[in-house]
Amino acid sequence: MSYRVGFDVGGTFTDFVLQAPSGELTTAKRLTTYPDPSAACLEGLDELAERAGVPWAELVQAVHGTTLGSNVVIERKARGVGLLTTRGFRDVLIIGREKRYQVYDLQIEKPPPLVPRRLIGEVTERVLADGSVRTPLDEADARRAIRELTARGVTTLAVCLLHAYLNPEHEKRLAALAAEEAPQLTVTLSHEVSPTFREYERSSTTVVNAYVMTAVRAYLKGLQAALGARGYRGRLFVMQSSGGVATAEAMERYPVRMIESGPAAGALMAAVYGELTGHRDLIAFDMGGTTAKLALIENGRPFTTTAFELHRVNNAPGSGLPMNIQAIDLVEIGAGGGSIARAALGVIAVGPQSASSTPGPVCYGRGGTEPTVTDANLALGYLNPEYFAGGSMRLHLGAAARAIEERVGRPLGLSLEDAAWGIHTIVNTNMELATRVVSIERGRDPRALTLVAFGGCGPVHGCRLAQALGIPRLILPAAAGVTAAIGLLAAEVRFDVARTYVRRLDALEPARLDTMYAEMATQALDVVRESAAAGAITVTRSVDARYVGQGFELTVPVPSGRLDAAALARVRASFDEIYAARYGYAQPREPVEVVTWKLSAVGGAPRVTLAKAASTPAAGGLKGRRRAYFPEAGGWVDCPIYDRYKLAAGLQLAGPAIVEERESTSVLPPGVVATVDEYANLIVELPAR
Repeated sequence: MSYRVGFDVGGTFTDFVLQAPSGELTTAKRLTTYPDPSAACLEGLDELAERAGVPWAELVQAVHGTTLGSNVVIERKARGVGLLTTRGFRDVLIIGREKRYQVYDLQIEKPPPLVPRRLIGEVTERVLADGSVRTPLDEADARRAIRELTARGVTTLAVCLLHAYLNPEHEKRLAALAAEEAPQLTVTLSHEVSPTFREYERSSTTVVNAYVMTAVRAYLKGLQAALGARGYRGRLFVMQSSGGVATAEAMERYPVRMIESGPAAGALMAAVYGELTGHRDLIAFDMGGTTAKLALIENGRPFTTTAFELHRVNNAPGSGLPMNIQAIDLVEIGAGGGSIARAALGVIAVGPQSASSTPGPVCYGRGGTEPTVTDANLALGYLNPEYFAGGSMRLHLGAAARAIEERVGRPLGLSLEDAAWGIHTIVNTNMELATRVVSIERGRDPRALTLVAFGGCGPVHGCRLAQALGIPRLILPAAAGVTAAIGLLAAEVRFDVARTYVRRLDALEPARLDTMYAEMATQALDVVRESAAAGAITVTRSVDARYVGQGFELTVPVPSGRLDAAALARVRASFDEIYAARYGYAQPREPVEVVTWKLSAVGGAPRVTLAKAASTPAAGGLKGRRRAYFPEAGGWVDCPIYDRYKLAAGLQLAGPAIVEERESTSVLPPGVVATVDEYANLIVELPAR
């Protein structure tokens, strides 16, 4: 193994990790730059390579995580995106599912479609649900529609025709006509991006892919060119929402797959820490500067979904933009260190608005005027103003205190510490509600799980969150502030393919299935081999199945090899078993319908060697004491401060205590006990409520 680097762009900070051939990790963190986040990436990589003494030519792999795609969608930054669809289906994006995500809210407003109606064109054609052609494509009509859209300023075109997942010939012909009529157009075809049924979700996925394609392509090409100019000879890899990596070239074709790029890496690394510590059922809690992300991990694997929604309103299902992509099932809320606090209607409100890195929290001294969670944590004594981000930034306690008093304390008649504690408590409550969504609403009792808290702010709030939910154990990883960046280096090369083929299980044509799976395997293996994945490539198959008449499916494994009668019988047995495990009963005599067939090609994941804890303690790792606010201990206490890098394996710390490292700070409230394991992780045991 040679030198490898991972870098993850967040809303406030960009994180870096460099792995040496010995496995040793060098980490760094710097503020994200706007509007071009690649500036911070390149500056940080230059600094990291120089600090480690590694020439660019010796780097063999660079893996990138970014929220660029989701930011483009959420902020509605793209221009010139149009849609071509079957005549009569112009309003699919506007109608959606015709459901109100909050039935009794009379003021409900769904996010508007990404493509305005005037930029949606129709073409005369019709493919039926069995793939047969009822109405051939009218090419003259198609040429007219393409010319009209380009005249209205369309530069990126999404094409989504009815039932194209079964018969894509009309979409392919439309792409050829677009190349003739408007060679400058960038075209996205639904059968390439999302060859699955459910018209609204497929249209939305195709449009999102087209919507972010121009920005993602320009960003990745510019980043690759800049890395090459520095002497980097390897390929740029990008984390996908599914938790696997692929080449930047693949992501330029399928940018919708990297919508939740960075957060997925954090969930993957949380699973690694769970394996190291012997806890395979976890909640991954990643709190950064802008958002908090939570994911459920079962039996060592993050919970995944193929019905991902972006930009939900108040986290309500059905309120966001749906996408048919394989993704780690994350719950994301606007709760981070930069979340802005204010007095509203006589109470404290926190988020979802964020100060991000520009101007940032008041204590950063970069022009921010509104108090944030970071300002409150500083005022409570949890953060060291001289050692924030390893001492690369000095925090201004006085400015933070004044902002909290002016914007929160005085309007509500609160003292400084009560206002700061109120901000800290309210953001914890917001995250508690999101944690209930990711655990209880998925049928898991949080009291039977372990919480892994990471991100720059995660270890500050992790113990309080675990206490509120009755979670008995908490893992605070070493280098928690850059956990997602480390996760980039632990990710496997992966590509997922899915196709809809709806039939009763007892009426399938095995020969057709074998042909379809062979085509899917070719597509997935081409992308994985493009990544030059080391070692053997593993192919796994599954299918979404349901009882006939049901509207939703469960994912069932499909055996390898030819799908003869015996293999299909195993699929049926697996479905009954999974259905019974989920709902408590099964109906073996009821017919089963199979819907969407899936295939994943996975290259070997490289191993990340984590640093070991100190073999002998340096004065117990104690570096000093500081006043910090713990209401259960009577308010302000003289709190011991520990140096994370000097804690020996086996050492126990009793709260109240604060543990500092370069990228994050861990806060241990009174009553908890933390033990340092061999990898310098803090394993925190919380007393039962």
